[in-house]
Amino acid sequence: MTGKAAFTEEEWELLRQGPSTAGMITLTAERGGSFRESFAMAKAYAEARKQHGESELLDELVSAGPKSAKRAHSPEEVRQEGLQRLRDAVGLLEQKATPQEVEDYRSFVLDLAKRVAAAHKEHGQQVSPAEQAAIDEIAASLGASGA
Repeated sequence: MTGKAAFTEEEWELLRQGPSTAGMITLTAERGGSFRESFAMAKAYAEARKQHGESELLDELVSAGPKSAKRAHSPEEVRQEGLQRLRDAVGLLEQKATPQEVEDYRSFVLDLAKRVAAAHKEHGQQVSPAEQAAIDEIAASLGASGA
C-alpha cells in the first residue's frame, strides 16, 4: 500500500490538488450554483472518510482535506491548467502506486466532479451539456472510462 511517505511534499500537494481541481473545472463550466457545488465537494470528502481502510492513499488524501491550486484568472485557465495537473497526478501515481490505488484515485476524482455537476440544476437539467463536457475532459485527463 502506498501512502504519503512515498511522495515528496511537492508530489503530495499535486495529488491533493487533483480532486478539488476537478471540482473547480466542473464548477466553472456553468455559472451559478457555486455554494451547492462547493458543498457537494465537501460532502464527497466526508463520505470518502467513512470508507476508511479501503485504500491507504485515499485515506491520507481525504483526511488531509481538499487542497486548492493557485488562483486562476479565468474558467479557461482553470480548465487548461487543471486538466494538466490531473494528467500529472495520474502519471505520478502510475509510477509510485499500485494499479488499484491509481484506479481508486481516478474514481474518487471523477465521482467528485460528477457530484459537483449534479449539485445544482442548470437550464432545467441535472447536469448541463457544459458540465458533462467538463466531466468528459476530466475523465480523459485521468485516463478513466465511463464518464
